[in-house]
Amino acid sequence: MLKSLLILATTAALLLTTTAAAPPAAPSYQIAKLHYGGGGDWYANKTSLPNLISFCNQALHTNIASDEATVELAAPELPSYPFLHMTGHGNVSFTQAEAQNLRRYLIGGGFLHIDDNYGLDKFIRPEMKKVFPELDFVELPFSHPIYHQKYQFAKGLPKVHEHDGKRPQGFGLVYKGRLVCFYTFECDLGNGWEDVGTYPEDTPAVHDAALRMGANLVAYALTQD
Repeated sequence: MLKSLLILATTAALLLTTTAAAPPAAPSYQIAKLHYGGGGDWYANKTSLPNLISFCNQALHTNIASDEATVELAAPELPSYPFLHMTGHGNVSFTQAEAQNLRRYLIGGGFLHIDDNYGLDKFIRPEMKKVFPELDFVELPFSHPIYHQKYQFAKGLPKVHEHDGKRPQGFGLVYKGRLVCFYTFECDLGNGWEDVGTYPEDTPAVHDAALRMGANLVAYALTQD
């Protein structure tokens, strides 16, 4: 199913009979931003996913389409996206049908990254209870593999923006031993992926750390069992 989409990009080769280079391989898959209901700004951080995709294609040698998709939970193409990103500051609302579709997507091999852009927490927790009423978000230990893919984050998530001055936390929903949803809180990881200069207070080092952590998320989502 989704595992068939998780193919690393091949390098371009010279044609044996000419000096012309072979055309680049078609993208193996696309990642998507979730367009949810409720009135919240699901569209926030317009440069974040394109920058993360570019970074992953260079650093991880993935072959992700350079343009992100936008998908709603009712869309029949939802299962074609191995990595689903969700962000925003405000209200989130899932219908029961949408909650069931998201549950099927995640149980079937999909992966959801929720990034609290500040103010999302009180809305997303009850909505995810519609999806997995039997599960609670648990804080993942710093030893979890998601922090130890290509890049090592021995102390967990990088702190991008202060928000309420609390430490950044990474929460997970684990279904039958598999991490299906990773929720970054008090971190603002997606803001860190945006173009340098979008937030003048963000240093290049913060931007790089955010992209590296994002690459870990993508690598984990594409390779976990």
